[in-house]
Amino acid sequence: MKEFEHLMSVWQGQPKQDQLSVDAALKQVKKSIGSMSRKLLWNITGMMFSLTGIFIVMLFFVFRSWTTYLGIGILLATMIVYVSMMIRDYRLINNRDITINPAEYLQGLKEYQRNRAIIYGWMYYLYVLLISIGLALYFFEVLRDTSVQFKVIAYGLTTAWLLFCTFYLKNRIFKNEEEKLNLMIERLERLQGQFE
Repeated sequence: MKEFEHLMSVWQGQPKQDQLSVDAALKQVKKSIGSMSRKLLWNITGMMFSLTGIFIVMLFFVFRSWTTYLGIGILLATMIVYVSMMIRDYRLINNRDITINPAEYLQGLKEYQRNRAIIYGWMYYLYVLLISIGLALYFFEVLRDTSVQFKVIAYGLTTAWLLFCTFYLKNRIFKNEEEKLNLMIERLERLQGQFE
């Protein structure tokens, strides 16, 4: 009997989980979503400028080798797929109002989180691989008449940049975004639990 009383006193002595203020939580979530939406919009805009630039190079520059056109085509196709995925994600988090249907919004946020996990998972490595192949094919002709040292420097810097983005920058960006998403989802789930 003493053990039961002891268990009851320990259980009752646990601090109760603080109730979240609905207004404060919604403001924080809206602020975080606004920040993520702006970041995605800037990424989409940057990629569109890059796509336009690469397309202009393909149209107005004359290359002798078909490999150069193949490289540019691979770059364009890869970037178009990536931009379309970013646009889909932007619509997913930006087109819904949290105050109209919070449960649906929470599901949409979880879907966005799964999509981003896929993009930053194996698809990111596929993206970098295709960009690398496209650049290598493009550089094959563009750097044909340059010195060996310049070729080594150009390929080395490009490889170093891609490795830096893949193994350092990607992890930092993904970790930061994942923490924000987890915090928003946790807040919304706590709010949902308060009203059930």
